[in-house]
Amino acid sequence: MRLNPFNTNNINVSSSRGGGGVGKAGGLGCGTIVLAAIGYFAFGLDPFQTAATVESVQQQTSAGSDQVNTNEQEVCTASPYATEACNALDSLNSTWSRTFDQQGYGGSFQQPALRLFAGSVSTEGCGGATSAAGPFYCPANQTIYIDTSFYDTLERQLGAGGDFARYYVMAHEYGHHIQTLTGVSDQIRSAQQQNPRSANQLQVLMELQADCYAGVWAGKNRNLIEAGDIEEGMQAAAAIGDDRLTGGRVSSENFTHGTSRQRSEALRLGLQGDDRKCDDITQLR
Repeated sequence: MRLNPFNTNNINVSSSRGGGGVGKAGGLGCGTIVLAAIGYFAFGLDPFQTAATVESVQQQTSAGSDQVNTNEQEVCTASPYATEACNALDSLNSTWSRTFDQQGYGGSFQQPALRLFAGSVSTEGCGGATSAAGPFYCPANQTIYIDTSFYDTLERQLGAGGDFARYYVMAHEYGHHIQTLTGVSDQIRSAQQQNPRSANQLQVLMELQADCYAGVWAGKNRNLIEAGDIEEGMQAAAAIGDDRLTGGRVSSENFTHGTSRQRSEALRLGLQGDDRKCDDITQLR
């Protein structure tokens, strides 16, 4: 995907390295893997790994604070992956800002921040996390967190490489930011609390809508899409479906992100470029 170079005036980016440990996350609850209900929106991981990560984070104590670099030019040019992330963030900010104006969403558009980290990270409002948690969005401080080493995992272990696959990761997390701005995330969390038995199903809908929003961004920038990009995105979406990640070890009732087919279809729906189509994704079964 031929994205324009980032403009530091249009992005809020920082980087950090963990200061030796991650603090106990006050919002993590009791080890639940329904991450949206506790403040995290993870991109898509093996639930067994995620549960272990949550428990580990709860038990650890902080051994030091993160070392943060807020020089956006330095952060964005630190590696090819960092540059890609900054280019994508710039494009996402511009695209969704225009979309908010066009659709008349309630409230004003606010850009999210992006924190690139290595090893572990402490967040404001969502506690601590390690790289094992994968990319995630924290609604408490409206920040996307990515350890770019995840991109190597995506390609080498899950077979989903290519720049568009990486952009899809960023755009999915950005989709959770859109849900925060529109109030959808609050509505879902409230519904989960009122009906705990449906918490996983509601979480799946949340994740599928974020996939759809990722497609919307790409669809609204179709002139920048190159040959093979769509295939890379579809392969990535399929690679992180609950059914494929868990290998049959988890029943469909306990899925939290959707099947490979659902995630691919959600991305494809969004590629039409109409964000309103993402409002009702219950058809993706």
